[in-house]
Amino acid sequence: MEAGLSERAQHLLKVLVERYIRDGEPVGSRTLSRDSDLELSPASIRNVMADLEELGFIVSPHASAGRVPTVKGYRFFVDTLLTVRPLAQQEIRLIRQQLDIGDPNPQALLASASSMLSAITHMTGVVTLPRREHIAWRHIEFLPLSDRRVLAILVVNEGEVQNRILNLDRSYDASALQQISNYLNRHFAGKDIHTVRSELLNELRRTRESMNNLMLAAITMAEKVFDARGAEEARNYVMAGEANLMEWAELSDVEKLRRLFEAFNQRHDILHLLDKCIAADGVQIFIGEESGYQVLDECSVVTAPYSVGDEVVGVLGVIGPTRMAYERVIPLVDMSARLLSAALNPRK
Repeated sequence: MEAGLSERAQHLLKVLVERYIRDGEPVGSRTLSRDSDLELSPASIRNVMADLEELGFIVSPHASAGRVPTVKGYRFFVDTLLTVRPLAQQEIRLIRQQLDIGDPNPQALLASASSMLSAITHMTGVVTLPRREHIAWRHIEFLPLSDRRVLAILVVNEGEVQNRILNLDRSYDASALQQISNYLNRHFAGKDIHTVRSELLNELRRTRESMNNLMLAAITMAEKVFDARGAEEARNYVMAGEANLMEWAELSDVEKLRRLFEAFNQRHDILHLLDKCIAADGVQIFIGEESGYQVLDECSVVTAPYSVGDEVVGVLGVIGPTRMAYERVIPLVDMSARLLSAALNPRK
């Protein structure tokens, strides 16, 4: 059906989408006649628009004489009609400067990337925190607290320290806790944490009957450390410019904004969508209901993956109205991801 769209219909759809993106107003046949540079009467243009509407590319909102693109219309525009212009060298230098914050903390760099995307697009910038597939156990210590609580101090990777408070079924003195930490460090130091977890479960299943109390307590306590890690290991992201969305008329309805900001705060659905992009290659674009989440039905999400070393660890992107300037946002997101990858990888 789309393949059968005449060149004239494609050209008029392109002009209509570009005009609507620019002005945010339904586009009528007179405007199209003036902007299209085609020697067509308004009546002929109305016929083409009727065909486009029947095929589901455009729709007439309310009683307006003009038309606006549908999600299908935007998708055809982005996939077939869009001419993406590469960023100018000056824009690339500006992005590079924004990411050159002189802070070795990767999270500060990601926050800077998110703010930069928001500032340039006047939409919402989002960057997922790196997904680390390999987290090496270095050392663990347990310190007794009151009321059968224990402080677990876990050191992973290159000295990253994580503290957890564990609620236990019984109390342990400092000496017993030292023995438990010695046992765990002796068996698991240097191993990947995901490997450690599966080994602990196997050990518990295999030798529970013959285990002495110390080993049982050690493995049970290590399991509690992993359970406590669960919530903090959940994927996360940094976001900037949520309030920018209030400036777009189609998103300015208070109830729409409330649901959107709620989704941003709850994070689960947005993260699930962004995580889908990690496995994909290059720039991903979700337009309206393509995201699969009703709260984003009037938004588009444009993302690109970033890497540390040779491994894709996260994505960055822009969330805005479906009426976004795709020809500008797409290369901006793509280049920002490339420059963020370069900034995160230490120079040789």
